Amino acid sequence: MTAGRPATGEPLIQLEGITKTFGSGAAAFQALKGVDLAIMRGEFVAVMGPSGSGKSTTMNILGCLDVPTSGVFRFRGVEVQKLDRDQRSLLRRRYLGFVFQGFNLLARTTALENVELPLLYRGESKAQRRAAAMRALDQVGLVPWADHTPAELSGGQQQRVAIARALVTEPDVLLADEPTGNLDSERSVEIMQLLQRLNAEGITILMVTHEEDMAAYAGTIVRFRDGLVERIERGAVGHAAEGAAG
Repeated sequence: MTAGRPATGEPLIQLEGITKTFGSGAAAFQALKGVDLAIMRGEFVAVMGPSGSGKSTTMNILGCLDVPTSGVFRFRGVEVQKLDRDQRSLLRRRYLGFVFQGFNLLARTTALENVELPLLYRGESKAQRRAAAMRALDQVGLVPWADHTPAELSGGQQQRVAIARALVTEPDVLLADEPTGNLDSERSVEIMQLLQRLNAEGITILMVTHEEDMAAYAGTIVRFRDGLVERIERGAVGHAAEGAAG
């Protein structure tokens, strides 16, 4: 099916007839069977579906971590499937930020140093890294904890550090894979409210979640089943988020 989208403006991300097959011959498995999806700049999209539905494969393609077997993937109008590995890597570093369920922080380094890491890989100066990392920590409300190691932070604070690390490169899109999966309900609400605020500030967010109450913070829910987009729910969400915030 083709995703519905606003009639005006070009999509930031567009998938057309995306398929993905793993293996070959009798062992071949078609994870995606022709996915069509359009995501506008500034959307907050929750991606849901049972295990094996294709949502994780789609997110890997959107994150330039994998390539489709066939179909067209456009990002900012560029056909990503035509880029080579180095070009995809550059696109990923420049325009995408990643947040994972497991935080993936370096245990023996401070929050500030963890946030600086993507800029270290870019070769930016120490002064530039420090200033940008402090801005990112400020975005997630953690400047007072800049010199703390992960062991000195709560789970929610660690995920905030991970989000700041994703934000430090000023990405167009934040890709979040089960960002509340390791958190209790109170910390989960804090993280979702933070993502809502970041989205309101202009960042496009794509989030995989199994939890309906977390998906309710998004403006759009895309439901996958059997390698296809089963349906898209736009605009009829957010009430649970308002209730949780109140």
